[in-house]
Amino acid sequence: MATGNYGTIRPADVAVQDIEILYTYSPSRENSSSEVILTPLNPTQVLIPANNPNNNNEILGGMYTLKLPTSEFTAKGFYNIIIRPKQIRTTIVACGTLSSSPDIIGTVFNVNDNNIDGTDKTKFENGNLVGYRIEYISTNPNAQQVKMQNLYRVVTSNNRVIPVAENLSNASDQVLSYSFDDSSSLIFCTLTPSSAPSIKPNILPYIGEPGQEVIITNTFFNPIMLEVEMVEHDDETLAYALYGNQTKSLKDGIYTIYNFDDEIYKQYTLFEVKDQFTGEPLYEVREKLSNPDFTKEFDDITDF
Repeated sequence: MATGNYGTIRPADVAVQDIEILYTYSPSRENSSSEVILTPLNPTQVLIPANNPNNNNEILGGMYTLKLPTSEFTAKGFYNIIIRPKQIRTTIVACGTLSSSPDIIGTVFNVNDNNIDGTDKTKFENGNLVGYRIEYISTNPNAQQVKMQNLYRVVTSNNRVIPVAENLSNASDQVLSYSFDDSSSLIFCTLTPSSAPSIKPNILPYIGEPGQEVIITNTFFNPIMLEVEMVEHDDETLAYALYGNQTKSLKDGIYTIYNFDDEIYKQYTLFEVKDQFTGEPLYEVREKLSNPDFTKEFDDITDF
């Protein structure tokens, strides 16, 4: 018997510091290049989270204002903006087991890795990486694509540990395992999937190799790509020519278009081109004025 339907999609309330923003530019749709150049943007400067109107100090999930800087978005053309979870790049220190539970395997990272900036170190505290995604960089130096595509693991737990050398039945053999210790800089992460399937109990899923570079990404929201077209005219400026006030000076042929506040928007000179021998009109020309004639203000003309 059904007991009801429950939604599993929730608006993201991710912190701006956990977001990365990149963009590409193309002057036209036809002008495509084989090499895509991505330029990063500072998310703290272009993303503004909204607050709950009923609780000013509470973020309203799912609503962020995107404020594009005019210093970057000046040229006419097409901008593809990618908004994705922030990536942390680091290196696997080792792959091992827990001394208290030898059947639990995981990867080990060092929080003091120079590739991890100060703001991201807190994410490696106990339990903070749960739900993060780990992707792998190939260890094959001849690989055409360095990222191992369509391969990722999800962190199920993370804790600070110290290495412990344990002797096996054979005194010449040792295995490096780890024990929990909150004072250590090493982080032991369990991943899923990491256990062997029942049909192949001796084959463990790939969780990485010591010395391998990985990409750790939060899963707080799905990546988004937006296309923004920068144009010279928008709907309002086009409406000036259709619905705005206009004047034509009969003396000097200056044709003026005004915006909705009756300010000069565009000015043109109207004239005819005639045959130099017969004087017969050949063309009617409208030429844009680069320097507006401010004696043609609408209020001055209509103030009788």
